[in-house]
This record gives sequence, structure tokens and C-alpha cells, in this order.
Amino acid sequence: VQLQAFGGGLVQAGGSLRLSCAASGNIFRINVMAWYRQIPGKQRELVATITSLGRTNYADSVKGRFTISRDNAKNTVYLQMNSLKPEDTAVYYCNAEVVTYSDYSSVPKWGQGTQVTVSS
Repeated sequence: VQLQAFGGGLVQAGGSLRLSCAASGNIFRINVMAWYRQIPGKQRELVATITSLGRTNYADSVKGRFTISRDNAKNTVYLQMNSLKPEDTAVYYCNAEVVTYSDYSSVPKWGQGTQVTVSS
């Protein structure tokens, strides 16, 4: 199973970006999907999560500005980021709890990370 993230880039403060992350492989089901971010020298932090039924949760720092969504048919999770701030600059990673046809156990998988840079 692989997760591949797309959509990072450079944007001015106040701008928007949309990240996407597609899972592929021997997938039976995906439970929770999430986005994390990491600044060099700091721990990876949770940005947002979404369950298979669409229930969402956000870090306080992004509430009202970011929206997580998913397309279960495409095994894809999205992160719409609006009103971006310089402090949102980080490498963003997608994460998925994947159940495979191999053993039907839930295993966490990570995407490769995509850089988001917000200039002031």
C-alpha cells in the first residue's frame, strides 16, 4: 500500500492551497485518514482527521481555515487550506489507517510529504 501526496507549493499569506493524497494497493478499507505537518526541528503535529463516515476533527490552529474531506471510492483525502499564514509553513504528511486484504488488520501508512511555504 502506498500513499502519494500532491498539491504543495509556495503561496502568499492569505492565499489558498489544496492538498490531495491518494492511497493505492491491496486495500480492503481505509478507516481514519489524516493530515499532519512538521517544521524542521519540531515534532510532527496533527492538523486534521476524518473518519470513514466523514466525522472531522481539527487542530485549534487551523479551525475555520482548513477543511479536510475524502472520497472513499478513490481512497483519497484532501486538505483545503484557506487564509494561509506564514506559520502554516511546513511539510505536510498524509496518514491513513489501512485495512488490507492480506490479513484484515489496520496498519498506519504515511505519504511522502509535500512542502507548503507561505510567504508574508
